[in-house]
Amino acid sequence: MKAPSDDHDEVVEINVVPMLDLAWNLLVVFMIVVTASVQGISVNLPKASAAASKIKPTTKAITITSEGTIFLDSFPVTLVELETRLRQYKASDPNLPVVVRGDEKISYKNIIEVLDILQKLEITQLGLVTQKLVK
Repeated sequence: MKAPSDDHDEVVEINVVPMLDLAWNLLVVFMIVVTASVQGISVNLPKASAAASKIKPTTKAITITSEGTIFLDSFPVTLVELETRLRQYKASDPNLPVVVRGDEKISYKNIIEVLDILQKLEITQLGLVTQKLVK
């Protein structure tokens, strides 16, 4: 006669599915928490020194209004002042980029005077700003 313990064969194995589910859930929660916390960090950045910056200067904008007033960036200038300032900028950056914006009502002569100054200073990176034609 057999002993009662011999009737049941025990299955000895580890069920890993619940452990994988737990690991997956922990990974997802960790990713969400880290992403949310990183976006909210505020940092006080240090101030730059007064030393010359090695970053290229921004593009200079020359604007001519309908009255014929010439602006370099946002400052009104005469043609002589424009040439002087552009010469200074050109000395610090030989590849000085310039864009020219002219009101549609001004004389073509005003644009040519500015373009002559740019050619005289050998400023070759030049753009003329226009509005996109809407059809």
